[in-house]
Amino acid sequence: MQKPTTKTLIIIAFVAIYLIWGSTYLLNKISVTELPPLFLAAVRFSIASVLIFGIAKSLKYSLKITKKQLLNSTLVGFLFLVYGNGVFVWALKYVDSGFGALLASTQPLFVLLLMRLMDNKKMKPKSLIGVALGVVGMYLLVSQQELVTNEETLLGIFMIFTCVLGWSFASVFVAKADVPKNYLVSTGYQMAIASILLAITSLSLGEEWSSPSTWSPKVQLAMLALITFGSIGAFTAFNYLLKQVSTEKVSTSAYVNPIVAMILGWYVLDETLSTQSIVAAAVLLTGVYFITSRKRDIPK
Repeated sequence: MQKPTTKTLIIIAFVAIYLIWGSTYLLNKISVTELPPLFLAAVRFSIASVLIFGIAKSLKYSLKITKKQLLNSTLVGFLFLVYGNGVFVWALKYVDSGFGALLASTQPLFVLLLMRLMDNKKMKPKSLIGVALGVVGMYLLVSQQELVTNEETLLGIFMIFTCVLGWSFASVFVAKADVPKNYLVSTGYQMAIASILLAITSLSLGEEWSSPSTWSPKVQLAMLALITFGSIGAFTAFNYLLKQVSTEKVSTSAYVNPIVAMILGWYVLDETLSTQSIVAAAVLLTGVYFITSRKRDIPK
């Protein structure tokens, strides 16, 4: 029998990556309307890393890290947060937040394919059905006439797909990589490293930096939510789940996030929901059933 505390933690962690991350598309969209994307991400992750290290220290967790763990943390920090998040936020300048979340819902497909390539892991019949549905959903999503005629939107779509690929590779890699065992400490190092890389890139590209006191109240609130809930809460939960359950199950958050993002984008930002996007969402979400319905042992 599995310990109830572990079950509870896994459930809470899934709720965090499903619902909280779904809201971060809206929060990033609000923030990027006023702030440069890489500067935004650098501020978010630098503050979050300091808070996470403070929490870890107060709980008396060791902050020691080996050279190998530092190198691995640098790689996954870059793929998750510098490219996977920083570039993704930049791409939101050209696509709606709900649509961007739908594009990100292709992540489980990339994870399955990468696991096949990297681990030589055979796909189960239900996984293959899930992949097929995902491909159909992707086609329905990106083939909309109003999108294919807009070059900036196409650029945003392409860059988001490269972000999803990088995030998927990091998800498969970190599940077995030598990183700090404590999830808070591991998350803290990834964010600290990413914030430095993001700050250097932001300055080198000439992004304009500004004081939080000059930001509008809505951006200040959005950034506060991104730091506390999106970074500290959800990303720590994500790192925890990658060590507790299968990578493809963790990646299914990408199927649920779009529903949350689309509803919030429609309700808060008056973003348009096309019929084809809704159909594509339904097809993609159906794929999650075939990927997650396989019986699999959960660690005790």
